[in-house]
Amino acid sequence: MISEYESHEYDVIVVGAGGAGLRAAIEASRQGARTAIICKSLLGKAHTVMAEGGAAAALANADDRDSWKTHFKDTMKGGKYLNNWRMAQIHAQEAPDRIRELEQWGAVFDRTKDGLTNQRNFGGHTYPRLAHVGDSTGLEIIRTLQEKGIHSGIDIFMEYTVRELFKDEDGKCIGCIAYNRVDGAIHAFSAKSTILATGGITRCWSVCSGSWEYTGDGHAIAMWAGAELIDMEFVQFHPTGMVWPPSVRGILVTEGVRGEGGVLKNSEGERFMFDNVPEMFKGDHAETEEEATEWVRQVVAGEIASVRRPPELLTRDVVAKAINKEVAEGRGSTHGGAYLDIASQRTPEEIKEKLPSMHHQFMELAGVDITKEPMEVGPTAHYVMGGVRVDAETQETIVPQLYAAGEVASGLHGANRLGGNSLSDLIVFGKRAGEFAAKSAKNIEQPKLDETEVNRACNSILDPLSQTDGENPGIIYESLREMMQTKVGIIRNGNELEKALDELNEFQRRSEAISVGSSKIYNSGWHQALDLKNMIDISKACTLAALTRTESRGGHTRDDYPTPDSGKWSHTTNVIWMENNQVKIRQEELKQPPAELEELLDRSINKKKEVEK
Repeated sequence: MISEYESHEYDVIVVGAGGAGLRAAIEASRQGARTAIICKSLLGKAHTVMAEGGAAAALANADDRDSWKTHFKDTMKGGKYLNNWRMAQIHAQEAPDRIRELEQWGAVFDRTKDGLTNQRNFGGHTYPRLAHVGDSTGLEIIRTLQEKGIHSGIDIFMEYTVRELFKDEDGKCIGCIAYNRVDGAIHAFSAKSTILATGGITRCWSVCSGSWEYTGDGHAIAMWAGAELIDMEFVQFHPTGMVWPPSVRGILVTEGVRGEGGVLKNSEGERFMFDNVPEMFKGDHAETEEEATEWVRQVVAGEIASVRRPPELLTRDVVAKAINKEVAEGRGSTHGGAYLDIASQRTPEEIKEKLPSMHHQFMELAGVDITKEPMEVGPTAHYVMGGVRVDAETQETIVPQLYAAGEVASGLHGANRLGGNSLSDLIVFGKRAGEFAAKSAKNIEQPKLDETEVNRACNSILDPLSQTDGENPGIIYESLREMMQTKVGIIRNGNELEKALDELNEFQRRSEAISVGSSKIYNSGWHQALDLKNMIDISKACTLAALTRTESRGGHTRDDYPTPDSGKWSHTTNVIWMENNQVKIRQEELKQPPAELEELLDRSINKKKEVEK
């Protein structure tokens, strides 16, 4: 069937308008490329605005002992050494310049009394390292990038969903196809280079902090086009999402609350994190409540004289599992979480100044005044460390002329992301993706899309509209999310993961027999039917990787393999790809850092301790 569609031609197409997408588009335009952004929502509504705590960069403003080397070490340690070491190095070295650049473009970060960009403590960071704007840092970064972007000659296609990437006979990416979510019109884009900046996949779980766009679009279309995914078993369950009322379950409570001194307590009023400090972190965190209280005093006074921090600022995987343990053993809060208390640590004035969004959020959504009473929090699916495999220097995938940056890409974070590294990840690698995509495009002729391929893709998009008898996609959508929450959630085991794979095959069968009506205008059922294709394939990738990795490490916990493996899995990554419409998996050994960087890491010390035991 011949379909109607509108054609466009650009040097660089950026899919996504969050921090990575905007920074990539700005850089591509600065390089002279004709650039367009295609975004699923309205400009300014990208998920980046929900990032609250800050952007990690070794500016050394709050503590002059900080450096890119310490940031690199913290990132590798937090990622359990499964990170791409070169990405971790680039990120640590370039993040300070990207933060200074944002300031030059008008970002209004909080200031120290000396007028420098202020920095706060966050989990897993040795020193206070997060540049922040109260607890609305992501919003300020998006505002700044948008203001810069609209003066950069970038075309914007808002409320469009990209469904497929096109390749030429040589296997190079030459553009994409998208549909307008408002009127259903289809648009084909020819591009010399394409950058994916589509964010994450956390809508695959029923309790999540992700917005409605997070259905794994970029992960899926990259895999369908021949790109590889890595580390898909590593899903970060942020320890502090709202747990009450049910209508807001999963909405993020920034780690900045704990960074400003907030403490976690169980139903018996105990600070349970003191009992959950792993051996490898013992020397980094306070071991008594008195030490932790002194740390909070130093934070409030602006002294920050000590490296030692309270255990509430352990890495997110450790804190999330500790809360989960308290609930499982009957010491959870009223509604199945833990209590996060900032009121006993800070004055009402300090809370309203440092955490204005959190104060407003709990007052409006839960009727809780956090200046007087604790918050109820619990783990929520928040971030996927896994994503499209990219070159550390250029952000290009194994599909030539296809790039990826931000959460859709993988390598920087390894098995677990440190808080604050996501925002600096966006601007560091968004900039690099835009730069190299534009430079590459300069030497390429404008590609011509194959009309037969475009028509095939159009028909695939429109196919659900022609089905008159079938299941409501919304029912499948919610059932899939509940299944993933139950069987591929924060704690996993082999039997449940095998059942999940079987159920995902059944979800796929059900998704092919649906009914969404025939209208293309404001048809949310049609959109949901298309999203299901992504979600099912990406859920398979996560589940297969989780079943394959027979250990617990970072964001991946198996109760049938509860300890980290010191052999094969300590230096091995899972690689996912698509072959004959089937999700496939293999293992590859990670490249290790050169000697001068290896010396910065304390793996040898930890190995020595293990031998001595």
